[in-house]
Amino acid sequence: MNEIYGTLNGQNKKIAIVAAQFNEVVTKKLVKGAVTQLEKLGVSESDITILWVPGAFEIPRITKCTIESQKFAGVITLGAVVRGETSHFDYVCQGVTASIAEITLHSSIPVMFGILTTNTMKQAIDRAGGKAGNKGVECANDLIEMINIENQI
Repeated sequence: MNEIYGTLNGQNKKIAIVAAQFNEVVTKKLVKGAVTQLEKLGVSESDITILWVPGAFEIPRITKCTIESQKFAGVITLGAVVRGETSHFDYVCQGVTASIAEITLHSSIPVMFGILTTNTMKQAIDRAGGKAGNKGVECANDLIEMINIENQI
């Protein structure tokens, strides 16, 4: 029996982070967590590119463009969609989630989904370095592991 596990060695890996500017009090913490963790895993600062888009709904398109550029070993998507008083939250969450899932399935490189969908801003902050950890850090670890798994297949 053969088993394949990914390692957390990020040396010589070019990584893109596509992040939403909207709710930047959250997204900047997610990005900082991801960048710090990527560097801890051996990714050089010069090999990390952050692409800032207006909001979460724009993340899938730029993620697709980033993949098509063939410049990166993987992509992390980061954003925060917080429920408001209208159904806009539901449409944005559904559209972004479905689009990233579709891109991920057809992508030549791993894509991590780090878009928070929370009921309150407090919940989002808790998931961006607060008491619930930092989703950016989790995505950095998972991306490097996935890249290394795929390189073994």
